[in-house]
Amino acid sequence: MTTPVSSPQTAIPQTAVPQTAMVLAAGLGLRMRPLTLDRPKPLIPILGKPLLDHALDRLAASGVTTAVVNNHYLGGMIVDHLADRRAPTIVASPEKRILETGGGIKHALPLLGDAPILTVNADILWLDGPTPALQRLAAFWDPQTMDALLLMMATTKSAGYEGPGDYHMDPLGRLIRRGESELSPFVFAGVQIVKPELFAQDTPDGAFSTNLIWDRAQEAGRLYGIAHDGLWFHIGTPDGLTECEELLAIGGVRAVAH
Repeated sequence: MTTPVSSPQTAIPQTAVPQTAMVLAAGLGLRMRPLTLDRPKPLIPILGKPLLDHALDRLAASGVTTAVVNNHYLGGMIVDHLADRRAPTIVASPEKRILETGGGIKHALPLLGDAPILTVNADILWLDGPTPALQRLAAFWDPQTMDALLLMMATTKSAGYEGPGDYHMDPLGRLIRRGESELSPFVFAGVQIVKPELFAQDTPDGAFSTNLIWDRAQEAGRLYGIAHDGLWFHIGTPDGLTECEELLAIGGVRAVAH
């Protein structure tokens, strides 16, 4: 299957970045222990700034006005940390029990509105290429043909990621999930534009993964991706955190990009 490292950017007219985002910050951070014994993973700092703030700063810079931030594990710390933030406006979505990615978004639907939203994992870090990634997503987004548009990262250019990948991508950007015994060239980079109503349509009331939504969109031919043209760091363990900070601190990120 053809797997380009970039997606076409001229077919879809420039559009505004969604005004509302869902920031997923409720995870337990078990693989990051002992660093997460006394704080939630999104509050772990990278070069002095918590991961959560890196994500929120990028949202604010791209024009997002409201960020719904869920919380569960040590959730009060996240609420306190965000109490003084003004851009974007923060709306808390506490979860009494862990609801996973899909369940967390479904739980927050009354706060998200009806228009397409951005979702961002609070425990990843990306650096933009020539055009900010959120603007590239908005430019490629076409609600007439897409239900979800995922930011993808080439596994060969990912820092700290050693998995088998998530998807193949055709020349038009359509995504096909890798088979059970396959390797695929792209991993989900933790950022997407998605239609929130998909999470209310025949979905579980408790915890479930966004994979359910993506699999349905793929079956309908409405799951698309765009390859990130900047840098992306998978920070799943303390060792991954150390690697990320070393690369950023010494300027070695160029080696990851090529």
